[in-house]
Amino acid sequence: MAVAKTQRDYFPYLLLVPASAVMLAIVAYPLYETFRLSFTNTSMSPNFEYVGFENYEKIMSKRFPEVIARTFYWMSLSVALKMLIGTLGAVLLNAAVPGRALFRVLVMPPWVIPIAIGVFIWGWMYNGQFGMISGMAQRIGILDAPFEFLAYKNSAFFATIVTDVWIGVPMVTLYLLAAMQSIPKDLYEAAWVDGASRMYRFRRITLPLIIPSIATMALLSAIATFNSFDIIWILTEGGPRNATTTMIIDTYKTAISRFKYGEGAARTVMICLFLGTFTLVYFMLLNRLAKRSPHNAK
Repeated sequence: MAVAKTQRDYFPYLLLVPASAVMLAIVAYPLYETFRLSFTNTSMSPNFEYVGFENYEKIMSKRFPEVIARTFYWMSLSVALKMLIGTLGAVLLNAAVPGRALFRVLVMPPWVIPIAIGVFIWGWMYNGQFGMISGMAQRIGILDAPFEFLAYKNSAFFATIVTDVWIGVPMVTLYLLAAMQSIPKDLYEAAWVDGASRMYRFRRITLPLIIPSIATMALLSAIATFNSFDIIWILTEGGPRNATTTMIIDTYKTAISRFKYGEGAARTVMICLFLGTFTLVYFMLLNRLAKRSPHNAK
């Protein structure tokens, strides 16, 4: 009996062994190897030396702090716009309006179209000679001559944000729409009977109940935006004059374009530390807000 009980106790852990082995192989080992390479001067040469914290000293003494600030600025603007537009879109798609099913389908294309194809289309629209945006602005009278949106630092920076928002909004919209549809209808009916306005119902019923979904979506969107590579690389490759060079782009240029794998690994470690710290602080703030919420008050 004791042997059978022991087997039952260890059996759930045995079931976790295959998944744990896979996680160690595809996650833990690459992380360890990246961390190890960050302390070397590894490059195209098969010979390398351990250089201690030299790679970290190099990246912090150069323009990397500026890249860090630009990355968080780019991420903050993009995520804020995604959450704002996505929430408004979810509210509209959740409303009982004619053609609601059609509008829900029309939200999908930016998310369904492969990112590379969508970004190439935006690149054509940003073109000053034959792009749609510059052409329409000239017809309306906003511009007097063709304008190359991707040729100037400020316009290129905000152009990449617009493209990233266009790609990310559908996911936010559909996620929050699902959260809104899970709210019991009885709450709205009771509020409507009491004479509550639409805005009051949104502020007192919808918004408080979807706050957890908004918080989760904001975190996932922030991590995805922070790690966004293809959008910036296809549009600007980090230019002009490094105006759109984020931490991911800078790491790619260092490790792949310049073959400085050791410095690139150090940058990757920095990215993991930043994302880990950001996620930890984010959850700590959420827990603190949850404790102060009136719904949790005794």
